[in-house]
Amino acid sequence: MPSLNNTWTWLRYRRPDPLAAPLLQPDGRPSSYLGLAIPAAGEHGEDGGAGAADHACDGERDLTVVQHTSTILLAPHTGQLQNGHPSHSDFSVQRKGLLPAPVLQSDSTGFNAPWSAHMKNTKRFLMQEIDGSRASAPLTAYCFMTGFVDVITYSAIYVWCAFQTGNSLQLALTLARLFNDPRKILFTITDRHALCSVLSFILGAFAGRLGDKLGCKTRLWMSLGTFIQTLFTMAAALAIWMSGQPSIADGRVNPVWTNTLTFVCVGFLSASMGLQGIMGNRMNTHFTTTVVLTTTYCELMTEPQLFHFYRLVISRDHKIIAIVSLFLGALFGRSILDKFGSAGALAVATGIRLVITFWWFFVPANKALEN
Repeated sequence: MPSLNNTWTWLRYRRPDPLAAPLLQPDGRPSSYLGLAIPAAGEHGEDGGAGAADHACDGERDLTVVQHTSTILLAPHTGQLQNGHPSHSDFSVQRKGLLPAPVLQSDSTGFNAPWSAHMKNTKRFLMQEIDGSRASAPLTAYCFMTGFVDVITYSAIYVWCAFQTGNSLQLALTLARLFNDPRKILFTITDRHALCSVLSFILGAFAGRLGDKLGCKTRLWMSLGTFIQTLFTMAAALAIWMSGQPSIADGRVNPVWTNTLTFVCVGFLSASMGLQGIMGNRMNTHFTTTVVLTTTYCELMTEPQLFHFYRLVISRDHKIIAIVSLFLGALFGRSILDKFGSAGALAVATGIRLVITFWWFFVPANKALEN
């Protein structure tokens, strides 16, 4: 029987490996979890004679697995026995055919950690809600674009892309003429453009509901929505350029946009203004709206601090800025239209919208919500 010291010495250096760590049998001999006994020193004798050889043969038979195609190799990690006993090093068990080869998994966390942290910071930055009180600059640019785009369509067909009140009244007058004389159905090209503008504006405003999913005030939606407006404006520029139509009409009865591509241009421009209108309205600022001035004029005239000229009043000053910006947009739009035509003016409008798209990235977040 092996001595207690040898047995206890093995227990001190064993590893908690379910395959490599041997167990103790009732007779005191260490055994692996596979039930393979390891011979003790007393059974071999001191000189390792014939008894040891016989036992080695028996051990080889014990190490044979029932399955002929699979073998189990059990040996100390050093491949030797010290004084007939297992050494303090670990036992290695290799099962060929029964157990799969050990898989070495490389830890890629160290490589992905900086990238993951960067993605988290980017997502947090994009999903921050913008402080509406500090978004005056891009909202002013919105008002500028309203005057810039409206003057292009009005100069060609006398139809507004943003002021849908005038288009709705024009359609009402068309129906009134039909009721006055049912035998005379008159649906002019201008009336058709007005109907196209109203329907496209509604669809563009409906597309603004996407902001409710992403967060109507988040930096992601404000930049993404403005980029969609940019694409719509670019599509309108390409459509009017391919149409080959003139840019400025001689009078209301003689519109110069008459073919199908002009309807495509009006549709895209009206959709962009509808999307801009709902995005500016959801910011809930003192600009009130970025597509019409009727409400802005009314609220400006009823402002309690209208005549406090000696100090700044945000609710009053922002409304004045919106009115002046729209006026300047129409002024510059008509100047560029006379110089470069409708396609050139819309190309400039596309560039301005692209600038506004990136402008939203620099608007500070609402610190009150973050805290």
